[in-house]
Amino acid sequence: MTTTTTQDEDRERAFQALGDGRASVRLRAALAVGTTPDPRYVDKLVERCAYEREFFVRDMLTWALTRHPVSVTLPRLLREVRSERAQARSQALHTLSKIGDRRAWPAITRALLSDADDEVARSAWRTAVVLVPEGEETGLATVLATQLGRGERATQTSLSRALIALGDVIAPVLRAATAAPDPRVRAHALATERLLHDPDTGFEFAIDEARRVVALGGSGRMGR
Repeated sequence: MTTTTTQDEDRERAFQALGDGRASVRLRAALAVGTTPDPRYVDKLVERCAYEREFFVRDMLTWALTRHPVSVTLPRLLREVRSERAQARSQALHTLSKIGDRRAWPAITRALLSDADDEVARSAWRTAVVLVPEGEETGLATVLATQLGRGERATQTSLSRALIALGDVIAPVLRAATAAPDPRVRAHALATERLLHDPDTGFEFAIDEARRVVALGGSGRMGR
């Protein structure tokens, strides 16, 4: 048996293991593929990311992808962020944030930053903050601010963290949002503003305080 044949058989076994019904088997397969990277695994890894049910296995799949050459993974991931499947978009974005190659920045479109699926949008926000080129932070902050007030607390927390990661450039954007007609937007902007100036304040406390301020008819800066 030739070495090539053995390698082909090993790769086929790995492919089968990545689709095994047992999460523990899939996890070990992803670990093995990442430990001995081979560009021929990349398409399968990306494909599995779109369907993998278990978070810890998806995280290992992402790790395995980061172990492969960016020249191979980047084009495949950039195609995946345009997938019709929400999990495919979300996981591809997550992996791009881990790779951190700013050549992916043009793929982080306004459509992704406002994706109807909360998980996709949250992944896009985190990835955008990692990849944004120097000098474009204000533009990104302006787009992210259009999502203020969106979703439940987990989604709002993610957006606040993404905005705060951009630094003081977000201050004028938040100030404008505190005068928005929608009370959810005003409260979220006030809470994020509080967190920007007082990072030790938890989001739960900040948003509850902001909602009280808005309910009382206020939109000004909260106490620190």
